[in-house]
Amino acid sequence: MSEPRPSDRHDASQPDDTFEEIVGEETQRDPDLAVIEAGSRTLRTYAGFPQGEAVPARPTDPETDKALRAVEQELAGRWGETKLEPSVTRIAALMDVLGEPQRAYPSIHITGTNGKTSTARMIEALLNAFELRTGRYTSPHVQSITERISLDGSPIEPERFIETYEDIKPYVEMVDAQQPYRLSFFEVLTGMAYAAFADAPVDVAVVEVGMGGTWDATNVIDSTVAVVTPISLDHTDRLGTTPAEIAGEKSGIIKQGATVILAQQPVDAAQVMLKKAVEVDATVAREGMEFGVTSREVAVGGQLLTLRGLGGEYTDIFLPLYGAHQAHNAAVALSAVEAFFGIGAEQARSLDIDAIRKAFAAVVSPGRLEVVRSSPTVVLDAAHNPAGAKAAADGISEAFSFSRLIGVVGTSGDKDVRGLLEAFEPIFAEVVVTQNSTERAMDADELAAIAVEVFGDDRVQVEPRLDDALEAAITLAEEDDEYAGAGVLVTGSVITVGEARLLLGRG
Repeated sequence: MSEPRPSDRHDASQPDDTFEEIVGEETQRDPDLAVIEAGSRTLRTYAGFPQGEAVPARPTDPETDKALRAVEQELAGRWGETKLEPSVTRIAALMDVLGEPQRAYPSIHITGTNGKTSTARMIEALLNAFELRTGRYTSPHVQSITERISLDGSPIEPERFIETYEDIKPYVEMVDAQQPYRLSFFEVLTGMAYAAFADAPVDVAVVEVGMGGTWDATNVIDSTVAVVTPISLDHTDRLGTTPAEIAGEKSGIIKQGATVILAQQPVDAAQVMLKKAVEVDATVAREGMEFGVTSREVAVGGQLLTLRGLGGEYTDIFLPLYGAHQAHNAAVALSAVEAFFGIGAEQARSLDIDAIRKAFAAVVSPGRLEVVRSSPTVVLDAAHNPAGAKAAADGISEAFSFSRLIGVVGTSGDKDVRGLLEAFEPIFAEVVVTQNSTERAMDADELAAIAVEVFGDDRVQVEPRLDDALEAAITLAEEDDEYAGAGVLVTGSVITVGEARLLLGRG
């Protein structure tokens, strides 16, 4: 399953003096950066890894597409991500028969309620800028299941995804036969990710939890850096009904002697995290204390930041993402990478500013205030809980000057739908309620009944089919010259956003 890395393939046409120049540059670096060269790292030019499509299309080869669909169908036949038997027993058993692949590389583990995927993408970009080969595991996907497992900043190739599944399938079936419950969809994907990372091999894995922390399937790694993005109420039926209860579950990723990068939190959640850190002798860096956002201003296509990291101040950072929440995610990501390199606790220095700037400037986060169409402007955001909706509403109000904003909202039935709608009410002139194609989707009429209570009957339109909802919203935005600056925001669920992205020709 292993493939040679691009940097391992010798090009006979490349002059030897170019190779010598690269070697010279590496050996003349600051000796403090030697940690970056540890392990299986290979020489790469400063340009880093080639970046592929963040959201890949279906395979163009019919046979590959057929094989991928077969794998997707087999995975879909397992317990879904929302049906859980809280235990790491099954995934631990799978790791055991696979030879503990998750211990073949160091890792950075990310939990929290909102911002995990964007933060993971930023951490990955920063590590790539320092010539580390990365594996990133995130969920859920926007459009393609292969998005969940990335190598060197790009989703795993469909062929490799299929091959990885086929490789571990006999071991999955072995564990299934030994356990009271079969491995779930998410557990099998987690096993695939850890196996793919070991096979690559990667220098570091960036791993986002699926839900919670303690009993999440990803929590069979012993990460030296634990990242906790902002905690708010979500999945309350499984994780707890207060930020403190949810923090108790999420604190399970904090391991003995680790460094914890703690984003701004509700007081009770922060107290739980700090208590856990003390219990396991972990070092804590807190946003607003040891690191943070020093300044930010809106810029064309994103924002310009000054960030204070664990090793000093980083100025003139362009981030091509919208919203104050993304600036805070950037501060968290930067500090996580500094902690991974031992900066702050072991070393008093900053990372190379040019590499930091280059990394942040290349960050993408599909479905997070993502503009996918103009005339009228259509923006997608995967907000699915009140805190995420509030961040998205603030971000779109700051970054865009819409004369009128039409919302297209399709949610899952197990969410705080009223809270989400209330967060968007101040910025939506009208809302078109709809539903995505999954069983988890809230019925459009049921959603409309709640929307009418929040917006009033005259501001709510119901279109059960998402394609009809998009057409209706775009028509409303184009209504007449008075509203020439109108826009559309599609939101409420990652699935709704992914399906809208395909319908709008971005798949």
